[in-house]
Amino acid sequence: MAELSYDCSVEQGFNFKKDIQDMVGHITALKIGDTELSADIGVTDPTDIAGDKVSVVGVMSSVYWEGGYAHGVTFDAKVSNTNQTSLAGLTLNTLDSTAVEFQFIVYKYDNANKKYYKCFHANETTLNGLVETSGGDLVLTIDTDPSMEVRNPLNFHLNLSIMPADEEQDMHVAVSDTDKFVKKWGVPVS
Repeated sequence: MAELSYDCSVEQGFNFKKDIQDMVGHITALKIGDTELSADIGVTDPTDIAGDKVSVVGVMSSVYWEGGYAHGVTFDAKVSNTNQTSLAGLTLNTLDSTAVEFQFIVYKYDNANKKYYKCFHANETTLNGLVETSGGDLVLTIDTDPSMEVRNPLNFHLNLSIMPADEEQDMHVAVSDTDKFVKKWGVPVS
């Protein structure tokens, strides 16, 4: 079982430059309990740099998955001031529901084919999970001070770990623009 760990460039995520080939990651949708976060950060899709900006919930600095069906996926990302306020409210209260619905994409540059490709993603499908707990605490933190990595737009560091729901779901992984795989995430309970 191969673990997947991707370190993404926050600078490249917010301020895409076509002559830099750093890895980029986006959380494209995120709902925790009844709180749906806004896709309010405009970014460049690395696979369509001439296209319009796309709106995302967060720009990732890293994502990690140990690779097993029952292992959680941990995201570190930068989110807007609006989403920081929503998340801070969630962390200060007892959550009625720890259910999570999310979508994400990590882009890597394929040096042989001279273009970006999706190396780890949900294939535009909503994945279902639960906020992971560690020692009785939820693995959900949001900084109160703005991140200094990229100062504009104002953004805040989010750390979130998501365990799979009791269903089999697909994680899409690729090692080049043409070598693609599907790994299962979650275990169905009958």
